[in-house]
Amino acid sequence: MLDPIVAFFQRVFSAIGRGIGLAISWLLWPFVAAANWYRQRGWLIKGPIGIVLIGLVALYGYFIWQTQVWTNFDIDYVNAYNLPARKNDAGLPVKAPAGQATTAQTTTGQGTTGQTAGQAATPNTCERSAIVDVSADLIDFNVNQNAWISSMLLYKLGLFGMDWDDTPWLDNKASFQRGVNQAIRRTAVELVDSLGRVRGTSGVNNDLQAARGNIQFDEETWYFGLSPFGPKTPTPSFYRAAARDLQKFNASLVACNATFDARSDNLVEFLDRIANDIGNTSAIIRERSEFHNGGWFDVRADDRFWFAFGQLYGYYGILSAAGADFDSVIAQRGLTQIWTETLRQLRSALNIQPVIISNGREDGWIMPTHLATMGFYILRVRSNLVEMRDILAR
Repeated sequence: MLDPIVAFFQRVFSAIGRGIGLAISWLLWPFVAAANWYRQRGWLIKGPIGIVLIGLVALYGYFIWQTQVWTNFDIDYVNAYNLPARKNDAGLPVKAPAGQATTAQTTTGQGTTGQTAGQAATPNTCERSAIVDVSADLIDFNVNQNAWISSMLLYKLGLFGMDWDDTPWLDNKASFQRGVNQAIRRTAVELVDSLGRVRGTSGVNNDLQAARGNIQFDEETWYFGLSPFGPKTPTPSFYRAAARDLQKFNASLVACNATFDARSDNLVEFLDRIANDIGNTSAIIRERSEFHNGGWFDVRADDRFWFAFGQLYGYYGILSAAGADFDSVIAQRGLTQIWTETLRQLRSALNIQPVIISNGREDGWIMPTHLATMGFYILRVRSNLVEMRDILAR
């Protein structure tokens, strides 16, 4: 009785096995043919080709290593700045108790260090901007501590001509870096337009203007390009210049030769721009979640997720820094509790780090919906930003 059923399933699995074998043979055929051709050549041909192949293997090995290893990635990186210890708003003269030295913060890499002794406790010393420090350090994290993936040659070439963003592999770090960069770009614009000048009575700060121009540079430029044809300055060089420009501004601010206007109306505008920025990301996530919910088989879901993650990673530091730069405004307007809650929600969103991003249906029971979860956190943060903006605008 069972023999026909067993035979049927044997034929089915045999057919599946032959199909898989044919598919693998078809994929491997060009490589097998190339290997046979290579074995039949002389050393005059084998030698140069072998050197090229070894170079390609080394190049791809380096590329894969850079895309998979996230150097100094730390969701608690804000703690290194010790922002609660700040006693002054950005740009204000440094206040120190009589007989005590003042600590002026300087930035290196991912954190701030103190420069103590009487040399800092002078009437001509002003408080540096934590927003500028964090922005410069995030650039350093993106292009110095890690390779900038989006402009690497092999990332631009793709997988057999297919954009890496259209595949499930090797694109998560690039998307994360672009998300962080988006937060930096938005902040640089606000520093130039409002935070780094006295509205209506002062000109644009040259260092901030240069930083904004450099950080807005195209994210995918390599050393050589076709449009226009010829050698180019790669993207990371422009971003490094932006970090240097930001550091120059803070050095001028410490010397009381620059302006940081920590007024409530500037904070209103800053929060409004950030809310709009992450609101755009929320709309992109919602569109992907609603109309392309292919579960683990949606190869673009990881790009959307890690871009949003990187954006929140950047804004977690920048908003934490804004809390220090605008401490008096936040305290006077009774925003301390909701500000703390917003930072807590940002930090909670960074706990979501699935190994494989799934864009399943919201009512599904097999595949999770990581995009919808990230979108939920973004909307919570945005709601708080809008509420703080409205309170300040009253």
